[in-house]
Formats: sequence, structure tokens, C-alpha cells
Amino acid sequence: MDQGIIFDIQKYSIHDGPGIRTTIFLKGCPLNCWWCHNPESQSFNKEVLFWEDRCIGCGDCLKACPTGAIEKESNNKCILCGNCVKACSTGARELVGRRVTVSEVIKDIEKDLIFYDQSGGGATFSGGEAVSQIGFLKSLLKGCREREIHTALDTTGFCDREYLFQIADLVDLFLYDLKIMDDHKHLKYTGVSNNRILQNLRELSLCHDNIVIRIPIIPDVNDHDNDIDAMGKFIKSLLNVREVNILPYHNTGMDKYKRLNIEYLLSGATPPSKDKMEHIKKRLERFGLQVQVGG
Repeated sequence: MDQGIIFDIQKYSIHDGPGIRTTIFLKGCPLNCWWCHNPESQSFNKEVLFWEDRCIGCGDCLKACPTGAIEKESNNKCILCGNCVKACSTGARELVGRRVTVSEVIKDIEKDLIFYDQSGGGATFSGGEAVSQIGFLKSLLKGCREREIHTALDTTGFCDREYLFQIADLVDLFLYDLKIMDDHKHLKYTGVSNNRILQNLRELSLCHDNIVIRIPIIPDVNDHDNDIDAMGKFIKSLLNVREVNILPYHNTGMDKYKRLNIEYLLSGATPPSKDKMEHIKKRLERFGLQVQVGG
């Protein structure tokens, strides 16, 4: 597939794989995690963010809207034409998501070749869930492979097995998310069962030799000792896991929910302390795992 929808390209990233990287965020995700810090990644369609603090009440967006969606505050009437965004002189409205071609993205990635060469970096594909746009993702990975650019894929693992293994040989590093081991809790807090995620990870670990598991540490969701021990036991049973990154919860994306008119379900949560993260790190290390806070 020659085209896909992305919502951001982040340059000079140092947290999405080795070295200096370009991270391409593909839009759309089958999960609906309560703590997601990129809620604009979840929908497969374009969306309009509204920055209320930037609005001066001039009414230009109302005049530009062909369906009256803004005046009636009805998202059902919005056709995502972007007229209101163009009409807004203060940047109070932002259209998130754009359709791009493979060649456009590859050209953007190639601009930073000198940084990849010097730092051992490359391109990371994230989301949302990038595998959901399998044709587009596969073409991007092939483009990088042809140019000898190191590739990393940040994935939830919630995808068809055949899709994951279609691209496995094109991915140099898998950054595989592991959120909650208990299936009932996983369904509650992400909207999907973890059965497919765990099975895909088991099978991937049998054939790919460079996997980093990422665990977001969410207060009162997956940070209890029994949760951590269940993760440690499962990861220990896998092959080819290079290390485990534990990522402390943060609420920096909370404002985005308001801008998208979406309820934030973890509004009372606070980031875990350094002592808490160190405790979790040591508990996982008891299983013989290489563990790093952050990543």
C-alpha cells in the first residue's frame, strides 16, 4: 500500500530504540488504554483538537464550517474538511492526522541519515498500533531496509499473527508492550483481551532475536507485587528477550482528552515514585531479567 495515515513524525528521538531516531506515529489503535498519553492516536480517522485557551471567540470557525457542526457542538456533523482549522488565526483548532505516501515518509526519514550513522539510530514506527496499517507499514519497512536504515517497531502485539510475521524479517528491533497479565483486568483497562497479545509474543520470541519488552507502570492497575511477579514469570519463559523497560505512568497527555472531548478515566492517578520504580525493577530482576527504568 502506497499511502497511510499518520499523526506525527518526531525527530531526534532517543527513547524509541538505540541512537538518534525518527519516530513515525501511525494513526489508529484497536486498544483503548485508560492511561494512553496519545488519545489522538486511537481513532483511525482524522480528528480536530480544540485548544480552548487559544480561542478568542472571533467566530471565524463558525463561518467556515459548512455543516454547522461547531455551532451545534455536534461531532456527528463534522466532515473533517479542515475549513475551521484554516480559518482560525490563533491556532485554537488543529486537524490531527494526515494521509501521506510511502515516498514522502521515506524522504523525511532520509533527511537524518547522518545522525543515524553517527549514533547507531534509525527509524521507529509507532502508533496507535502501526500493524493495523499493515500494507503501509510493510512498504515503509521495505523502504528502510533498501536504504540500510535500522528499524524498530513499537507494538501492542494486538494484531493478526500473519501480519506480525509478514514484517518480522524487516524489523531489526521489536519494542513489545506488555501491560497486564490478568485477562479480566486487561479487558477492563484496555478494551481487549490479552490472549492474542501473549500468544503473538510467545511465537515471536521463538523466531526473532531482538525483543525489548516495555511495561507501563500504572498506579493501582498493574503495579502490585502479584502483577509484577506474573509478568516476570511470563517473560522468563520467553526466548530472545534482550531487556525489559519499565515506564512510569505520567499524565502529560491529560489535556489532550479535553481537547478531543473525551473523558480521562485515570484523572486521580499520580506518577509512581522513584522508590516504587526501583522496587519493581528489583522484583523483576529476581527472575533473571535485564531491567531498565525508562527506555
